[in-house]
Amino acid sequence: MPAFVVDTNVPVTANDRGNNHADPACVIACIDSLTAIYSHGMIVLDEDMRILNEYRRNLSMNGEPGAGDAFMKWVWSVQADERKCERVVLTQRSGDNENDFEEFPDDPDLAGFDWSDRKFVAVVRASLHRPVVVNALDSDWVHSRDALERNGVTVRELCPQHIL
Repeated sequence: MPAFVVDTNVPVTANDRGNNHADPACVIACIDSLTAIYSHGMIVLDEDMRILNEYRRNLSMNGEPGAGDAFMKWVWSVQADERKCERVVLTQRSGDNENDFEEFPDDPDLAGFDWSDRKFVAVVRASLHRPVVVNALDSDWVHSRDALERNGVTVRELCPQHIL
């Protein structure tokens, strides 16, 4: 079963509430990707619920009204199902930054990578299932593609027309 780490911008874009710059093709790509993940895939989350809490801050737990909200409801419902969700432990590095993890690559080409997205990279590297990161609109993923791939992180860009 394919495994995925989903950047929060994907379900937010799938909700199509007009608060981002996504065109209709991007919204559809996000909806299709989320549908494929919960139909045939596995989500990978961190054990301390950093990703899940970010989803909860940006999406509706009741699964409505948008496709991203439906994804949130699905993630919440499968978080304890080992067949649909892998939960990995992240090791926070000593210091004050809560987004600094041992699992994040010590690569100078990633020194400027968005701190809030480092949890997604760390989760990929801690996973046993080699998940793919799914991104819609964040440019940091494409700008760091070579360094991420060199460190074992593959990114699927759903809306390259918006970030290239």
